Amino acid sequence: MATHNLEHLRTFLTVYRVGSLTEAARLLGISQPTASTHVHSLEQNLGLRLFERSPTGVAPTPKAEGLARDVGPHIDALDDLAFMSSSSGANGSIHLGGPAEFITTLLLPHTPELTEAIGAKLRIRFGLVDGLLDELRSGDLDIVVSAVRPRVQGVTGIPLFDEEFVLVAAPLWKASITGVDPADVELSAIPVVAYAENLPIVRRYWRTVFDRRPDDLRTSCIVPDLRGVRAAILAGAGMSVLPSYLVEDDLSTGALTTLHTPEFAPLNTVYLATRTGDLDRNRQLRSLASAIQRRARF
Repeated sequence: MATHNLEHLRTFLTVYRVGSLTEAARLLGISQPTASTHVHSLEQNLGLRLFERSPTGVAPTPKAEGLARDVGPHIDALDDLAFMSSSSGANGSIHLGGPAEFITTLLLPHTPELTEAIGAKLRIRFGLVDGLLDELRSGDLDIVVSAVRPRVQGVTGIPLFDEEFVLVAAPLWKASITGVDPADVELSAIPVVAYAENLPIVRRYWRTVFDRRPDDLRTSCIVPDLRGVRAAILAGAGMSVLPSYLVEDDLSTGALTTLHTPEFAPLNTVYLATRTGDLDRNRQLRSLASAIQRRARF
């Protein structure tokens, strides 16, 4: 393999992993014709057909599978060395993305442990899951805490923990619930503090627990940050559905109270997403992932 062009092998490996010449070219910062030429030259040099072309992308041949296994670890090691030498500081940075509420509540209080685990700077970006996963695939982020299962080509998600949702309000609203069935009209009389106009979290709770849509609820406030929703209901603005990790201290002190305790609480699996194969190749990333798993109490 020493006689083969290193850039051609790098292009081949990227195409193999993302399944697209166009996407590989974008990730490598070259044109699509250049990426195609790299692959074609490598095929001619090896006397092998590496990909089957189709309107939707490319599929690796069995020969390509073997070549990727042979050259992948070596190309990755060279790229890791190049990254380390070009980054500021001894070990560069790891870029973590995720929901502000989760990272602020569960991870940032343990920042020393996280930075010690990776031996480098930790750069954090908040945002919505779709945008963060796009940034992960493009290489702008290294790891993402995702509230949905990643379904992005070239991205792998591992279950991190199951977040439990609770229906909570300030204690003053508890007195207004006197009916046997908390889902009756008395509950609908309490105003809702929501994360978004379409009540995504509240709607899921109502459908799961009460088997109906929350069409009769009245929204008093929209706050696009669950920490803000918590602050509003602590002030008595109404009720909301929040992840238990965000309000467990408030419930234990009595600052908030649950308005309903279902037999089975609604759960949502949170994932830790990385580019496919990165955890195997990158020791820093593996260390950070392990530290996040410990702190998420999975």
